[in-house]
Amino acid sequence: MKAHLGILETHLQPVAEQLNRILADEVILYIQTRNYHWNVEGPNFNEMHSFYEGQFKELDEIMDNIAERIRAIGHYTEARLVDYLKLTNLVEPPYTNLQSDQLQFLLAAQETIISNLRRLIPVFADQHKDIGSSDFITQLLGKHEKMAWMVRSYLG
Repeated sequence: MKAHLGILETHLQPVAEQLNRILADEVILYIQTRNYHWNVEGPNFNEMHSFYEGQFKELDEIMDNIAERIRAIGHYTEARLVDYLKLTNLVEPPYTNLQSDQLQFLLAAQETIISNLRRLIPVFADQHKDIGSSDFITQLLGKHEKMAWMVRSYLG
Protein backbone atom coordinates (compact mmCIF):
# COMPACT_ATOMS: atom_id res chain seq x y z
CA MET A 1 0.00 0.00 0.00
CA LYS A 2 1.36 3.39 -1.01
CA ALA A 3 1.87 6.09 1.58
CA HIS A 4 -0.26 9.23 1.30
CA LEU A 5 1.98 11.90 2.82
CA GLY A 6 0.84 14.92 0.87
CA ILE A 7 3.89 14.71 -1.37
CA LEU A 8 3.63 13.85 -5.04
CA GLU A 9 5.08 10.49 -6.09
CA THR A 10 7.17 12.37 -8.65
CA HIS A 11 8.90 13.96 -5.64
CA LEU A 12 9.05 10.85 -3.44
CA GLN A 13 10.66 8.62 -6.07
CA PRO A 14 13.87 10.67 -6.39
CA VAL A 15 14.01 11.09 -2.60
CA ALA A 16 13.78 7.31 -2.18
CA GLU A 17 16.51 6.85 -4.80
CA GLN A 18 18.81 9.25 -2.96
CA LEU A 19 18.02 7.66 0.40
CA ASN A 20 18.99 4.30 -1.09
CA ARG A 21 22.30 5.83 -2.19
CA ILE A 22 22.84 7.16 1.34
CA LEU A 23 22.02 3.70 2.68
CA ALA A 24 24.61 2.18 0.34
CA ASP A 25 27.24 4.59 1.65
CA GLU A 26 26.33 3.71 5.23
CA VAL A 27 26.59 -0.02 4.54
CA ILE A 28 30.00 0.36 2.88
CA LEU A 29 31.25 2.51 5.78
CA TYR A 30 29.80 0.00 8.27
CA ILE A 31 31.65 -2.90 6.62
CA GLN A 32 34.85 -0.86 6.41
CA THR A 33 34.59 -0.03 10.13
CA ARG A 34 33.87 -3.67 11.00
CA ASN A 35 36.92 -4.69 8.97
CA TYR A 36 39.11 -2.33 11.00
CA HIS A 37 37.53 -3.52 14.25
CA TRP A 38 38.49 -7.09 13.36
CA ASN A 39 41.95 -6.33 11.97
CA VAL A 40 43.34 -3.49 14.08
CA GLU A 41 46.78 -4.02 15.62
CA GLY A 42 49.02 -1.97 17.85
CA PRO A 43 49.82 -1.13 21.44
CA ASN A 44 46.38 0.46 21.91
CA PHE A 45 44.55 -2.46 20.29
CA ASN A 46 41.84 -2.65 22.96
CA GLU A 47 41.09 1.08 22.78
CA MET A 48 40.82 1.07 18.98
CA HIS A 49 38.90 -2.20 18.93
CA SER A 50 36.33 -0.59 21.25
CA PHE A 51 36.36 2.71 19.34
CA TYR A 52 35.58 0.98 16.05
CA GLU A 53 32.86 -1.05 17.75
CA GLY A 54 31.17 2.13 18.96
CA GLN A 55 31.34 3.56 15.46
CA PHE A 56 29.86 0.52 13.73
CA LYS A 57 27.09 0.25 16.31
CA GLU A 58 26.13 3.85 15.54
CA LEU A 59 26.22 3.05 11.82
CA ASP A 60 24.01 0.00 12.37
CA GLU A 61 21.34 2.21 13.93
CA ILE A 62 21.72 4.78 11.15
CA MET A 63 21.30 2.09 8.46
CA ASP A 64 18.12 0.80 10.09
CA ASN A 65 16.68 4.30 10.35
CA ILE A 66 17.40 5.07 6.70
CA ALA A 67 15.80 1.82 5.54
CA GLU A 68 12.75 2.59 7.68
CA ARG A 69 12.56 6.12 6.28
CA ILE A 70 12.54 4.72 2.75
CA ARG A 71 9.69 2.41 3.71
CA ALA A 72 7.83 5.22 5.51
CA ILE A 73 7.71 7.26 2.31
CA GLY A 74 6.26 4.27 0.47
CA HIS A 75 9.27 2.75 -1.27
CA TYR A 76 11.45 -0.32 -0.93
CA THR A 77 15.05 -0.40 0.21
CA GLU A 78 17.83 -1.64 -2.00
CA ALA A 79 19.26 -4.37 0.20
CA ARG A 80 21.60 -6.54 -1.85
CA LEU A 81 25.37 -6.20 -1.80
CA VAL A 82 25.44 -5.77 -5.56
CA ASP A 83 23.02 -2.84 -5.19
CA TYR A 84 25.12 -1.18 -2.51
CA LEU A 85 28.25 -1.42 -4.61
CA LYS A 86 26.40 0.04 -7.58
CA LEU A 87 24.84 2.90 -5.61
CA THR A 88 27.61 3.97 -3.24
CA ASN A 89 29.61 7.18 -3.50
CA LEU A 90 32.43 5.55 -1.53
CA VAL A 91 35.46 3.71 -2.82
CA GLU A 92 36.61 0.75 -0.78
CA PRO A 93 40.20 1.35 0.33
CA PRO A 94 42.90 -1.32 0.25
CA TYR A 95 43.30 -3.66 3.22
CA THR A 96 45.39 -2.28 6.06
CA ASN A 97 45.90 -3.00 9.72
CA LEU A 98 47.77 0.29 10.32
CA GLN A 99 45.66 2.46 12.60
CA SER A 100 46.68 5.74 10.97
CA ASP A 101 45.66 4.47 7.52
CA GLN A 102 42.42 3.02 8.87
CA LEU A 103 41.54 6.33 10.50
CA GLN A 104 42.40 8.33 7.37
CA PHE A 105 40.19 6.06 5.25
CA LEU A 106 37.30 6.31 7.73
CA LEU A 107 37.63 10.09 7.88
CA ALA A 108 37.58 10.35 4.08
CA ALA A 109 34.43 8.21 3.94
CA GLN A 110 32.74 10.25 6.68
CA GLU A 111 33.58 13.49 4.89
CA THR A 112 32.18 12.15 1.61
CA ILE A 113 28.93 11.24 3.37
CA ILE A 114 28.81 14.63 5.13
CA SER A 115 29.25 16.51 1.84
CA ASN A 116 26.53 14.47 0.16
CA LEU A 117 24.06 14.93 3.04
CA ARG A 118 24.70 18.67 3.13
CA ARG A 119 24.09 18.86 -0.62
CA LEU A 120 20.82 16.90 -0.39
CA ILE A 121 19.19 18.82 2.49
CA PRO A 122 17.94 21.70 0.31
CA VAL A 123 17.27 19.35 -2.62
CA PHE A 124 14.85 17.29 -0.53
CA ALA A 125 13.20 20.38 0.99
CA ASP A 126 13.05 22.75 -1.95
CA GLN A 127 13.12 20.68 -5.12
CA HIS A 128 11.17 17.63 -3.88
CA LYS A 129 8.98 19.34 -1.24
CA ASP A 130 9.85 16.67 1.36
CA ILE A 131 10.62 18.56 4.54
CA GLY A 132 10.45 15.34 6.58
CA SER A 133 13.23 13.66 4.62
CA SER A 134 15.22 16.90 4.60
CA ASP A 135 14.97 17.05 8.39
CA PHE A 136 15.83 13.35 8.61
CA ILE A 137 19.09 13.76 6.71
CA THR A 138 19.87 16.94 8.64
CA GLN A 139 19.84 14.76 11.76
CA LEU A 140 22.09 12.24 9.98
CA LEU A 141 24.47 15.06 9.11
CA GLY A 142 24.89 15.91 12.78
CA LYS A 143 25.62 12.28 13.64
CA HIS A 144 28.24 12.00 10.92
CA GLU A 145 29.85 15.29 11.85
CA LYS A 146 30.26 13.97 15.41
CA MET A 147 31.61 10.62 14.21
CA ALA A 148 34.09 12.39 11.90
CA TRP A 149 35.22 14.63 14.76
CA MET A 150 35.93 11.54 16.87
CA VAL A 151 37.95 9.94 14.07
CA ARG A 152 39.76 13.23 13.40
CA SER A 153 40.66 13.49 17.10
CA TYR A 154 42.68 10.29 16.88
CA LEU A 155 44.63 11.69 13.96
CA GLY A 156 45.73 14.74 15.93
